Amino acid sequence: MRINQKVSSSSPPRDASEESPGGLLLKNQPLKKPMLILAANRDEFYHRPTKLANFWGDNNEILSGLDMEEGKEGGTWLGISTQGKLAALTNYLQPRLDRDARGRGELVTHFLTTNIDSLSYLKKVSMEGHLYNGFNLIAADLSTAKGDVVCYYGNRGQPEPVVLTPGIYGLSNALLDTPWRKLSFGKQLFQEAVEQSQALSKDTLIAQLLDVLNNEEAQLPDPAIMDQGREYVQPFLSKYAAVCVRGPNYGTRTNTIILVDVEGHVTFTERSMLDKDPTCWETSTYEFKLQS
Repeated sequence: MRINQKVSSSSPPRDASEESPGGLLLKNQPLKKPMLILAANRDEFYHRPTKLANFWGDNNEILSGLDMEEGKEGGTWLGISTQGKLAALTNYLQPRLDRDARGRGELVTHFLTTNIDSLSYLKKVSMEGHLYNGFNLIAADLSTAKGDVVCYYGNRGQPEPVVLTPGIYGLSNALLDTPWRKLSFGKQLFQEAVEQSQALSKDTLIAQLLDVLNNEEAQLPDPAIMDQGREYVQPFLSKYAAVCVRGPNYGTRTNTIILVDVEGHVTFTERSMLDKDPTCWETSTYEFKLQS
């Protein structure tokens, strides 16, 4: 397997003024190029220890960042394997957390390190969903030979996971495609980029998607966020109601773009905040071909 990696450091894009992506946007359309596009933000406390994305596992077959918080080490919010397994997690906004609940990051790690298919895995997870605070989980099996299977389960929603039909989806800190204003806005920007994707170079498409993920325009008022988050979200609502959250100690600290083309070529780009400093970022890009 050949893996290409590029690393660069930069300031934020000119237009940009508990672990999980703060939101993700997914396009799964096998007959169009690229066949899968995922754009995700990880919103987290800046001081939470984290390893930047790199390959790990028994055969270095899994690519993801890793949570290094004490007691949660090894969990992750988003990852993909060279075998075509992909998973992404978002937390479900809730006013109070159960401090004794299991770490949600293990849900992604367990899927990436087992041979169980995505739908069977989410059915198993659904039987144990009560052990965790609120979450949403996307699990997928990507295969150029058999076709892709992309599934979703949220433990604050329906009791059974679902297989997602080809299309464009948005996920924030509520259930799949819940029309929070910031998600609807981000999904619109994402769709505009996706519609141009076949005419754009890969680098240009990635740059446009990063611009989407770094949009700091607050989408207010949003009664749906207030109803779900209640008094917990009120103090930082003006920051939280944007695609890119930028608070003094908490906010968007990782952008991830995953592109998979019809031949199974994967481009994984991660843009990460360095040293808890919102003005200092490093971008890494990995490229490889699925072995499935």
